[in-house]
Parts: sequence; C-alpha cells; structure tokens
Amino acid sequence: MRRPLHRSALVRQLAGYLPAPPDAARQDLAERLGGWLDVRDAIALHAAHQALPALASRPAAPRAGVADLQAALQGLRATLRQGIAAPPARPVDPEDSAFSPHHQRCLDQQRRMETAIEPFRAHVRHTLAATSPRLARLAALDATLERLLGGREQRLLSGAPAFLKARFEQLRQTQPDHWPAPFEQELQQALVAELDLRLQPVTGLLEALADASASP
Repeated sequence: MRRPLHRSALVRQLAGYLPAPPDAARQDLAERLGGWLDVRDAIALHAAHQALPALASRPAAPRAGVADLQAALQGLRATLRQGIAAPPARPVDPEDSAFSPHHQRCLDQQRRMETAIEPFRAHVRHTLAATSPRLARLAALDATLERLLGGREQRLLSGAPAFLKARFEQLRQTQPDHWPAPFEQELQQALVAELDLRLQPVTGLLEALADASASP
C-alpha cells in the first residue's frame, strides 16, 4: 500500500507546472481513496459488492461483437483527437496576454469528451451485462464506481486549465517572441493525455470482454 502509484501521462505533465502538495507523496492508497469516499459512498459501495453474487444466476447471452466495439472505441478516440488538434478559432499572437480563450478551449474539449465517452461507456457496460454473469458483475461494479467517483474526477479535471495557465505565463516570460507554438503543443499534449485517462475505464471493460470472448 505504501508503494508509489503509477502516474498517468496527464499527471506527469501537469506536475511539472506547479509544485505538488508536500504531503501527497506520504499518503498511501487507502488514505487517498478515503479522501474520495464519504460514509454514504462506502455504504453504497459495500451494498453493490454484496449484490454482485446475485448476478451469477443470470443466464449468459450470445457473445457480443468485440471487434465492432473496439472499432467504435478507436473511432471515438480518433474523432476526439481531431477536435483537440484543430487550431484555435483565432490565430494566437505573441502579444496576446489573455489566457481566457485557451481556458475556454480546454473547457469545450473537456465537455466534448464527457458527452461522448459517458454514453459509450454505458453501452459497453450494457453489452457486458448481457454477455455472461462474470462480466455482468464487472459492469455493475463499474457503474457503481462511476457514480461514486465520477463527480470528484470531473472536479479535478476541471482544474487542469489552472496548470496550463501557469505554463502559459512561464512561456510568455521565457520565450516572449515564440511562445505560441510550444504552448499550443503542450496544450494539445495535455488534452490528449486527459482523453487517454478518461478512456481507461471503458478500455478496461473492452479488454475484459475480449478476454472472455477469446476463452473457449
């Protein structure tokens, strides 16, 4: 529990822009998770866990088309990455000093990710639930975790532009004549890293479905 946790690409990038809280490194996994869940959440998670064995009585349905879902995931990722890579509506000039257009751009991209990924994740869960009792339990657990942790995750991700603002100011000071290009590159890198982070749960569900479909 005291071993360092794997950091996502997004956290690694943003951590270089602002100093980390001094006590963050001393918290173990249980302490960090405890900060995300209150008593009501813990009770709801326990109740969901207790209900999982009942799903084992469900009959298995025909195996779903894993390849189609994987292709849909790749298409979703490609579409969202295209939006991230689109240049800003107004060209950025080295004399520009307002971060607000970049902030709004980040918020718009985050909204697009959330709007597109949530229903797809729910669709994949529905497919798992109809495939086998074992996958139905996984789908139920994922739904519970999304309900309990999703709000906190969204609030944390909404703070990412503050880190980018710090980098925006750094580049304007250190590269006053050439900052727009490196800042645009880093902004896109952060948004792509956030996209990958948001897609991790549904990617894991599809990997479980693929493993089950490959089993005899």
